[in-house]
Amino acid sequence: MADQASLGVTDPLTGARLRRGLTDQQAQERLRTDGPNELPRQSQRPLWKIAADILREPMFQLLLAAGLVYLALGDRGEAVLLLLFCGFSMFITVAQQARTERTLEALRDLSSPRALVIRDGRQLRVAGREVVCGDILVLSEGDRVAADALVLSAQDLAADESLLTGESVPVTKAVAGAPQAAPHPGGDGLSYVFSGSLIVRGRGLAQVQATGARSELGRVGVLLTQVKEEATPLSLQLGKLVRVFAATGMAISASVVLIYGLAKGAWLRGLLAGIALAMSLLPEEFPLVLTVFLALGARRLAQTHVLSRRASSIEALGAATVLCSDKTGTLTLNRMSVAELRLPGAVHPVKAGAALPPGCTSLVRCAARASATEPTDPMERAILELAGAGASAGRMVHAYGLSPDLLAMTQVWSQSGDTGYTVAAKGAPEAIIDLCRLVPAERVELQAAQDDMAQRGLRVIAVAQARFEGTVWPATQREFDFAFLGLVGLADPVRPAVPQAIQDCRTAGIRVMMITGDYPATALAIAGQAGLDVSRAVLSGADIDTLDDAQLGQRIKHTAVCARVMPKHKLRIVQALKGAGEIVAMTGDGVNDAPSLRAAHIGIAMGGRGTDVAREAAALVLLDDEFGSVVRAIRVGRRIYDNLRKAMAYILAVHVPIAGLTLLPLLFGWPTILGPVHIAFLEFLIDPVCSIVFEAEPEEEGIMKRLPRPPREPLFSRRLLIWSLLQGLVTLGLLLGFHAALRAAGMPEPDAHAISFVSLILTNVALIFVNRSFSTSLVDAVRRPNVLLWRGLLLLATLLLAVLYVPYLRHLFGFGTLHWDDLALSTCASILLICGLEFSKRWLSPLVQNRMVKTVS
Repeated sequence: MADQASLGVTDPLTGARLRRGLTDQQAQERLRTDGPNELPRQSQRPLWKIAADILREPMFQLLLAAGLVYLALGDRGEAVLLLLFCGFSMFITVAQQARTERTLEALRDLSSPRALVIRDGRQLRVAGREVVCGDILVLSEGDRVAADALVLSAQDLAADESLLTGESVPVTKAVAGAPQAAPHPGGDGLSYVFSGSLIVRGRGLAQVQATGARSELGRVGVLLTQVKEEATPLSLQLGKLVRVFAATGMAISASVVLIYGLAKGAWLRGLLAGIALAMSLLPEEFPLVLTVFLALGARRLAQTHVLSRRASSIEALGAATVLCSDKTGTLTLNRMSVAELRLPGAVHPVKAGAALPPGCTSLVRCAARASATEPTDPMERAILELAGAGASAGRMVHAYGLSPDLLAMTQVWSQSGDTGYTVAAKGAPEAIIDLCRLVPAERVELQAAQDDMAQRGLRVIAVAQARFEGTVWPATQREFDFAFLGLVGLADPVRPAVPQAIQDCRTAGIRVMMITGDYPATALAIAGQAGLDVSRAVLSGADIDTLDDAQLGQRIKHTAVCARVMPKHKLRIVQALKGAGEIVAMTGDGVNDAPSLRAAHIGIAMGGRGTDVAREAAALVLLDDEFGSVVRAIRVGRRIYDNLRKAMAYILAVHVPIAGLTLLPLLFGWPTILGPVHIAFLEFLIDPVCSIVFEAEPEEEGIMKRLPRPPREPLFSRRLLIWSLLQGLVTLGLLLGFHAALRAAGMPEPDAHAISFVSLILTNVALIFVNRSFSTSLVDAVRRPNVLLWRGLLLLATLLLAVLYVPYLRHLFGFGTLHWDDLALSTCASILLICGLEFSKRWLSPLVQNRMVKTVS
């Protein structure tokens, strides 16, 4: 890459000469002056808009209708109380949705494209919105250009500008000889790159000239619209369930209104009873719970350094059966260091801080000249660090980049006083062998040396050098007369946390595969250090090319390591695993990884070293590029799904006694037990419990010792449905029997209603504790930490005591005065319920199935 100073780098605002980029202070001042580098986007919904959307919900319309009926009947107190409940419930819902939107907005900011800039002489990765005019962008293949910029240096640089021009063919970029006005996009040889375009080949430096709405993207009026996510499988399941409940509830409610009106002539009272019944049967909490769980779940994933870009990925995490991981930077530290140098006939270990071994100077200097002058690749950084400051003396005048058919790069250098040129090449050993035209004996010797280094986990590259005396550059690097210099072995140690993370995957029933472009021997060495099964043969890219889809599907079932794999092979691996019924999580970082990331059930892009294209194609982004974060994300995903099932089980269970105590007294000829006011109070309890309290529940014991859940398993499985209905029916039977006993004992109706209502509240609390854990005892469930639960119960107790002992509220609810012995009766009823359900949990709890697996030692 050409020297930055020789290009006349100047500040587009002040004309000052730049050598080190902007300072942090200059960047901050320009960010305040010009604003963030982003186009206008849809703002967050204001609170009034959220409130208006809530008012259109059926439950709120039913509450308002009940209030109007109470007014028509002259019961102003009940009407006012219902409106207060409406207000409280709306406040809670608005607060929850506003919090959800703030969370999603923060996650959208995190998922915005990143840019690599030079500031204060160092490379710094910043959010795309923080790029300012005058910044120097470091562009590499796969980057999304953050702003309109003047090209200062380029090495085989090409960009896809189809977003602006509609032309899908990439265009090449040239270096600007002097500052110039920005041209229109399109056409080869322009010295500008444009915001939103994609670097598809090469690398370079460019200085930002326009940001935000002042960029070409802004001037032509292209608006960045938010991607509308498709409905997730869970939301489709819940939507169908809500429609069934709603249709059933409205039919039964309409029948109750007709019976009241035709049999008793009490149409308004019948309408009130019908509204109460509809409220009891409508599970409007289901969509709210799903929205809150997925939003807060995405925030929990972000706390583990994993960014969720699609809600479906959170659902799929708990079902993942195969995890396909890159080697470099994911399983390893991506901190390369030169560990060994091999000359023909000599091996030289390299120790940190020691001088270069004898005779290795030419090898190392040539490898440095074949590297970028400002490298981002860890291998090139290690080579330049070993070579020292003077290794790249001179000026690079021409370069040949990597290509799919020749995995080598060549750079041509000139030096003062030398009429010829030095040509340096490095790359995969087989590519350098091809360039050097080695004889068969030399090829065999080189292959043996390479295998020996690879078996010890070293990353091996070969180096060659040539002289060129001409004036017209050859069309390809194959036309140079290269001489082989030697091999460079680089070590990249396995991350310390990886072996335990792979062990956790094994105990969780998740198969881990390592897919790398490295050599089989190196791949096996690293796989063994990471704890993968290396007893079976490595599957190579060449092997994949010889297998049809059916054969690959059979071979992949027993493979743990894939080596010398190209992106096209990754896609076939994903398709083969999916064809075998696996739920596939795949990591990737390059432009060509995008198809496999999109094809996988859970595409995982690298946030640090990954390209923008990979991040856009993936469902998850690793913010720290660490394998352990993937495993932590799976753990969090299982916790989210478990807690979602608990919340749904509670919602379904709690609606059964509410609906029963609303409908059955009408059929038995009893006075109504629950009216709209009572149900509104109960909904005020249920909404925050199921959406906030259950979401905060800690994970189940042994959560990573269970097999992945079946991918086709519905949220409401038959076992969960039976368990929920059993809880509800047992609670309803207990409460009905309790109320009948009170009536038979001659207790006044207001007192009996009060005791039954308190019993219903306490049994609801009992259902919370029963559903807190599907696999542990009640004692353990009580001990599980959840601050939000205890705060909610304290608020509930306060409100319940107010209803029972504040005369005005007691009158509105139609209750008599309760004594402490009455409360003791209700408490005994809830204790009896807990004991009965705990006794049945061991047979009917949804998680106690044959899904536990033994820990692998």
